[in-house]
Amino acid sequence: MECTTVDIQHTESRDNRPNRRGFLALAAAAGVGTALGGLPAFTASAAPLRPTDSPLLSAADAAKNQLWWQAPGSSNSMIEQGLPVGNGRLGALASNDPSSELLMITDATLWTGGLNDTLQSDGQFPYGRSDFGSLTLLAKLTVDIPDHDLSSVSNYRRSLDLAQGLVSASYVISGVTYRRQVFASLPDDAIVLYFDQQGSGTYTGTVSLAGTHGESTTASSAGRYASFGASFANGLKYGAAVTAYSSSGKVAVSGTSISFSGCKDLTVVVSGGTNYAPDAAAKFRDPSVDPERLARTKVLNAAGHSASTLLHTHVADFRPVFEQLDIDLGTSSATQRELDTWERVQARYRDNVPDPELEAAYLQFGRYLMISGSRGSLPMGLQGPWLDGNDPDWMGDYHTDINIQMNYWMADRAGLSDCFDAFTDYCLAQLPAWTDVTQRLFNDSTNRYRNSSGKIAGWTVAISTNPYGGGGWWWHPAGNAWLCQSLFEHYEYTQDRAYLNKVYPLLKGAVEFWEARLITTTVTDASGASREVLIADSDWSPEQGPLDAKGITYAQELVWNLFGNYRTATEVLGKDAGYTKTIDGLRERLYLPVVSPTTGWLEEWMSPDNLGETTHRHLSPLIGLFPGDRIRPDDSTPKDILDGATALLTARGMNSYGWANAWRSLCWARLKNAEKAYQLVVNNLKPSVGGSNGSAANLFDIMDMGQGRGIFQIEANFGTPAAIIEMLVYSRPGHVELLPALPAAWAASGSVSGVGVRGGFVADISWKNGKVTSAKLTSVGGRSTTVLAGSASAKVSLQPGQSVTLRNLG
Repeated sequence: MECTTVDIQHTESRDNRPNRRGFLALAAAAGVGTALGGLPAFTASAAPLRPTDSPLLSAADAAKNQLWWQAPGSSNSMIEQGLPVGNGRLGALASNDPSSELLMITDATLWTGGLNDTLQSDGQFPYGRSDFGSLTLLAKLTVDIPDHDLSSVSNYRRSLDLAQGLVSASYVISGVTYRRQVFASLPDDAIVLYFDQQGSGTYTGTVSLAGTHGESTTASSAGRYASFGASFANGLKYGAAVTAYSSSGKVAVSGTSISFSGCKDLTVVVSGGTNYAPDAAAKFRDPSVDPERLARTKVLNAAGHSASTLLHTHVADFRPVFEQLDIDLGTSSATQRELDTWERVQARYRDNVPDPELEAAYLQFGRYLMISGSRGSLPMGLQGPWLDGNDPDWMGDYHTDINIQMNYWMADRAGLSDCFDAFTDYCLAQLPAWTDVTQRLFNDSTNRYRNSSGKIAGWTVAISTNPYGGGGWWWHPAGNAWLCQSLFEHYEYTQDRAYLNKVYPLLKGAVEFWEARLITTTVTDASGASREVLIADSDWSPEQGPLDAKGITYAQELVWNLFGNYRTATEVLGKDAGYTKTIDGLRERLYLPVVSPTTGWLEEWMSPDNLGETTHRHLSPLIGLFPGDRIRPDDSTPKDILDGATALLTARGMNSYGWANAWRSLCWARLKNAEKAYQLVVNNLKPSVGGSNGSAANLFDIMDMGQGRGIFQIEANFGTPAAIIEMLVYSRPGHVELLPALPAAWAASGSVSGVGVRGGFVADISWKNGKVTSAKLTSVGGRSTTVLAGSASAKVSLQPGQSVTLRNLG
């Protein structure tokens, strides 16, 4: 029903979150330009503008978004204990050990492998570190301070400041407080370590930079740096460099290291990269780039400024991005607040008492990782730019059957739309190679997934992709449709027609692929009537069941959505009206899944039988529930379909890997089951012990591989925050629902601001006792929508930049 007591107040607003205009305005206020988006490349750049005023938060303001620990990370457990920093291209894990600071540094483009376009005898792709390739570690940086052995320090504390992008550690030796800070600066394209102290203390030790592929580090006493450079067998060049300086004491090159003695403070600057370029025509290389030389230039340029100036420049860049969203899920107890982050994670599980501030911090940690790992770089794969060696599981690649999509579900929802650019730029750069490989190899006679029609058009991908246009493992025919679903959904959030025009070739190419692939079959419905329908050719429902099933629900749902999104794109852009009619005709004939009379579940295959694992990690047949919108708990969905989807989701269970729990949580949020959605969030906060599923001490999500071995996969660190937001705001174009799945743990009071809304809006909402007290909607391109909260609804019409405040909702 429409509630006539809603109080609507219109205001003009130019805070166009989540687009880059708001970011730039905030950064400009601090006197520094913000580099957003762009293509992934390690290149020379103009000197950044330096802030004229300090952008640092007060200690009290910073505390809200700080995580902290009482022990350093072990060099043998960096994935679980190292603290991540990143500038969108370079990532590092910091140990913060007083006597031996260790940084494990990854460049997102440091990949072995190549196009990998020679199929195996079964028509599928090779999948190894030499042919397909792997993301690898760039360097290890150590700062050894022998007199600061951990056994001799007291009052040790380290923290991760999510709002300012800053890792800090402090401790006391002989009455002197020693402090260090680590941050990865996008404007200076470098990682900075700063050591200082309060009292009469000094630092003496060495700085060492080592490659991880057998490189030789050289040092220049005249240049005050150490560096290395090399190239892979695939021709990719790479390099790194480090320098150090102090306002006192002595800093000098000693052999292949940099020594320092009697320094009251010390600044260390490290940078590095590759000559990767996002250009298929150039074989993804820029031959003009000398990475080692460029790394030296970058560290020496940064070293021309004080550590304070470098920090201010970094924070002035980082803070405006982070502050696009703020969240309050309620107040934690004084006892909970006294615990460090790892103790809180353990207490939340042990005592089963909600800790709303910890749960909000987990969301903000995901946003921190997104800002740190996805700006001006390749998109984040299975581990983002945070490795501890050269053998990441599944090559640290881009899995296209859930993982890379989940990595970016959070971005638009959480006020980080510009962080989505890396995903877009990647897909655009790969498209020529994907198209070429598809049209040359997909219909190979050995490929069990080839088009039985013999036709081929457009492009598709393999389950795994690399940055060289290459595929790995098996063909993934529906992967193109899922990538396009993510790309199109970004348009729904931003309403950016220029962006839609840019990705249009990806959409059309995927549509053309499916026009050539669909086959005709006859089905008989419950009444006994027969009809001809279009279904997907032989495929595999990720990652279970028959290897060659036709008409799998996963593909049918994705193609149905692809064709619908393509129609919208052609209407918005005024393109290909005739072809759109052809595709509309195909969409009308697509087979859509039914409920099995045997299991009562929505069918995953065109069979009443369960042909796979009941509790399988993937929710492929529920893709129409999330991330799709075809199945939803309203009158638009037939009751038997809704019940069948709910029954299947129930059967899949509540305990799985972190990313699988996150997907389950998102689905339960869509079904408005707040407590199940919340429980799955809590399940992902379970402490990981001995490699078990859950959160490591540093909050990285750990996936249990058995026999006491756990691995880091980053998707849950993004999927779980997306689920939290989906519990608070659900949207599709023309429809916004507030607090659709608010759990009791957060119901007393709370607020969230900066939530992206499909249709081109940003929402700020507050609630008390489970009901919305106020809601502000700002247009970032949207014109009209309907806002619902409980039994109340309000139709809203705005011009871009306008806002409306609704009260008395809920």
